[in-house]
Amino acid sequence: MLIAKEFIGYLSRRLVQRLAPAYLDTANPQGLALVIAEAIIKDLEVEDNLNDEVREILEQYSDYMRREGVSYQDMFRKIKNTMVTQRKIIRASGRESGDNMKLSRDKITDISHQLAGLLRKQRETRVKKDANDVRLEIVKAFTEILQVEEKADRDARAKVLNQKKGILEGSEEYEILHKRYYAEELKKLGIDLGA
Repeated sequence: MLIAKEFIGYLSRRLVQRLAPAYLDTANPQGLALVIAEAIIKDLEVEDNLNDEVREILEQYSDYMRREGVSYQDMFRKIKNTMVTQRKIIRASGRESGDNMKLSRDKITDISHQLAGLLRKQRETRVKKDANDVRLEIVKAFTEILQVEEKADRDARAKVLNQKKGILEGSEEYEILHKRYYAEELKKLGIDLGA
């Protein structure tokens, strides 16, 4: 998943704090944050599942690709692009669409539509403003929070890659150090994922 589930939990809690009380009233802010987090995770898992499906397809053609000298990355991209178009999936990755953040602007907009509709259906929540106003505030909050997350991720990557001992990106050691530095950078920015 492009964004850690812990961060999605934080994002959801911040979103509820941002919307209440100006945009909505809720009797159960923690419960609402959980519902929002589940909706975001479910949406982002669609592309993760698609990636797994593409990998399974490519496994069947590994011998052919090796024989013909076809690049795994090129085939992955072609098959995924075809499936994204056929299934009308909005790409989650912002980097693939030229956005600087992990999530594309289109994906943020799509999620904001889903969440605005979801908020209206919650029994313990009363939406006080127009659905589009709520949606626009969700987009704004998402964007601001993800920009902070992107800075923490970028700084953590730099710390790992600037180690005296060359650490390869994607290695187990890289992942362990990145996770630790990422948490440190988030704390520096006032973000506690456990809270």
